[in-house]
Amino acid sequence: MSQPMQSGHIDPPIDNSRDHILGPADAAITLVEYGSYACSYCRAANESIAAVRDQFGDRMRYVFRQRPIPNNDLARRAAELAERAEGDRFWDVHLALMTRSDSLTEEDLRAVAADLRLSQEEIVTSEEARRARARVIADETSAQASGALGTPAFFINNRRYDGPWDEHSLVDAMSCTLDYRVRAAALDFARWGPSAGVLLFLSTLLAVVLANSPWGAAVETLWHYGLGVLFGDTGFQMSLRHWINDGLLTVFFLVVGLEIKREFTVGHLASRRSAALPIAAALGGMVIPAVLYLLMIPDGPWTHGWGIPMATDTAFAIALIAMMGSRVPIELRVFLTAAAIVDDIGSILVVAAFYSGTLHLSYLAGGVLCVATLAFLNRARVYQAMPYMAVGALLWICVHESGLHATLAGVLLAFFIPTRPPPNLSVLVAQANVILTAESEHSHQVLRHGPSLPALRALDEIHDRLESPADRVLRHVGARSTYLVLPVFAFANAGVSISAEAWSGHGAMLAAIMVGLLLGKPIGLIAASWLAVRTGLAEKPDVYSWGQLSGAGVLAGIGFTMSLFIAGQAFPSEADFNAAKLAIFSASILAAVLGCAVLWWTAEREQTEGVQKGG
Repeated sequence: MSQPMQSGHIDPPIDNSRDHILGPADAAITLVEYGSYACSYCRAANESIAAVRDQFGDRMRYVFRQRPIPNNDLARRAAELAERAEGDRFWDVHLALMTRSDSLTEEDLRAVAADLRLSQEEIVTSEEARRARARVIADETSAQASGALGTPAFFINNRRYDGPWDEHSLVDAMSCTLDYRVRAAALDFARWGPSAGVLLFLSTLLAVVLANSPWGAAVETLWHYGLGVLFGDTGFQMSLRHWINDGLLTVFFLVVGLEIKREFTVGHLASRRSAALPIAAALGGMVIPAVLYLLMIPDGPWTHGWGIPMATDTAFAIALIAMMGSRVPIELRVFLTAAAIVDDIGSILVVAAFYSGTLHLSYLAGGVLCVATLAFLNRARVYQAMPYMAVGALLWICVHESGLHATLAGVLLAFFIPTRPPPNLSVLVAQANVILTAESEHSHQVLRHGPSLPALRALDEIHDRLESPADRVLRHVGARSTYLVLPVFAFANAGVSISAEAWSGHGAMLAAIMVGLLLGKPIGLIAASWLAVRTGLAEKPDVYSWGQLSGAGVLAGIGFTMSLFIAGQAFPSEADFNAAKLAIFSASILAAVLGCAVLWWTAEREQTEGVQKGG
């Protein structure tokens, strides 16, 4: 998150007076390629583009923009030479450079230059050469802004296409089949910064609406429906809500554990200086709310809820910051995310230590044996994810039955899923190229329909080496955690009946939770950050001010997912749990509004002060 994400859309848009275009300007389908004449993949894809144009005819326009292979002098000179051609001559030069030989050579450049009647001096020093050079640089800038990080990079109707480059795949994508449209819409939504927070909000809103509708009782009955496996009088059974809170939410904790591991190894918490500020902020943001809660709550069962105001909901907080765009520096988003990750560590430890049941030593011993097995697999450098998942399932059963909260199994599993040293990319790419080249030589043989099974297995091995098991699990499970697990959890737990009865008799608890989140969170986070900077333990980046950090501190008071989770563990009474949910909702909404207001006002003030200083 240290850099802004590329847009995934063409930037700048297609310009009929500037871009190289084949096909009518009003065509229904536009295919844009960022390519390089020295790229073997671009040269191979050139045939696919010709076949696609044959299929679509005047319904399609094709646009080519330059992205010469970095640090390749031949590729850059070829791109600049092509830009010397005027009008439709560009396409003659383009095809010559793409197809004249199997791979781009100096002879190709000399032949094309001769065809354009250019001397060597004119190629390098003329005014036309300088304009061509500027044009190539502009296309490279466009490629970076659009998210075209390799070659070839294709965009279909302004949306980046990340699928295969063969003719049939391109035709399916350009025809906008139902499958492609669904996948494209899902990717666009996931790329939108606030998407996770929006989905979580909609799930919460739906839960609240249903709870206060005539179907509220039926929905609540559904969550208590028992599911499990029974063998006679014995078996394992839990309510649907418990399967979500103890089972499905384990996936969320697995992802959190993997993200924590990544941050402490190669991420923003890997070095002391980079980690000190968010760690201090998170600790202050956990301790002060808990202390305020305990000071305000009378002795009794409610004191067990001191962990509720400790948590920050990352999805909502980051979604709001993302919606504010350039008004909030990306470094502030990094700070808040890192602090929330440390917050998650604290919440996990609090749940494990203070919100678990009576311990059963036999199952606890089984859990220890599972952990030892995971450690053995890690030490033995087993890099397949499946053995870890199998042992993790056994670990979940042991942890659940031991009396500890079952979600702890997800964190323990994440700790042992291995990362490994970065691969030697150049060697692996060379090996893959050798395999693909050898297979392509057999493609026209009789009774051969595709790559051989040994070749596919070798490519699978190369792919496995490119990505560590931890990264692979995070890639496959991370999105499911964000877009499935958390919304389902919110839907199952956020339903609360809004009535006077829900508030009555719970004034002290409501006030303690709201004060903890609305005041304790920002006070603890800001004070601990200031103290860490003041004592020299940490350094605040100059790119964001203390005012903006204060706005992030207020947003940290959005304690939704983990706060609801801890409330469910702390208050077995449904009336107490409902009151806690109301307090969490109210405080989170106020924290969101106030945090955005502080960030907006701070950005406006600093922009005004910057203009005045500049004047």
